[in-house]
Amino acid sequence: MEIKIGIAKTNKYAVAISGDSVEVTERPQGGVSVILADGQGSGRSAQLASRMVVAKAAVLIAEGVRDGAVARTVHDYLYMFKDGKVSATLTLMSVDLDSQTLVFCRNSNCPVIIKQNHGIDVYDEEVASIGVHKRMKPLTVQLPLEEGLIAVTYTDGIQHSGRRRGNEITQTQLLKLIEKTKAEDVDALAQAILDQALLLDQNMPGDDMTVVVVGICQKERQDLSVRRMVFSLPC
Repeated sequence: MEIKIGIAKTNKYAVAISGDSVEVTERPQGGVSVILADGQGSGRSAQLASRMVVAKAAVLIAEGVRDGAVARTVHDYLYMFKDGKVSATLTLMSVDLDSQTLVFCRNSNCPVIIKQNHGIDVYDEEVASIGVHKRMKPLTVQLPLEEGLIAVTYTDGIQHSGRRRGNEITQTQLLKLIEKTKAEDVDALAQAILDQALLLDQNMPGDDMTVVVVGICQKERQDLSVRRMVFSLPC
């Protein structure tokens, strides 16, 4: 099997600094984790909060801490550092090769959507963000790896796109995009979801937007173990 990760993001309209942060880090026992955080508000203050969250989570994952404990520790860290006055959303999405599972931990108002061979499941249960409440419990789900699996999550800039114009993006629209996508095409899916949100906001995003897509597909070449990363940053 091969792990594919697609990420697409953009800033809030007329705001130069994104309050969303995303990081991909290797797991010490094999596999990768994607860490997605959305800081409260927008601009530099939101970026500082989200970067703090992502950086702390990446260190803990590298030390072998389990994802659920990572989410709780990062919450405690943000709560202590910001005196319980700054919130952030956090989603960890991990492909754990040691256990041969996909694990995600979610403290976000945005869902995690999973496409498997049997169909699509949406994990959108209400769950608190991190940093504000003394007690915090992430939604944690563990699923067996299988070829064709796709996992999608995003920040609330996507969730609320079109709201100001009375034409908010719907889950049905997103599910149609996911349903027709193969696990090999995670980059295209991430971009398609972002494009749909930008269209509804008339290319003036009302909030920072980030989409993360993880796919599990067949290895392109069975005789090689080559890792590749493609990165694009407008400047």
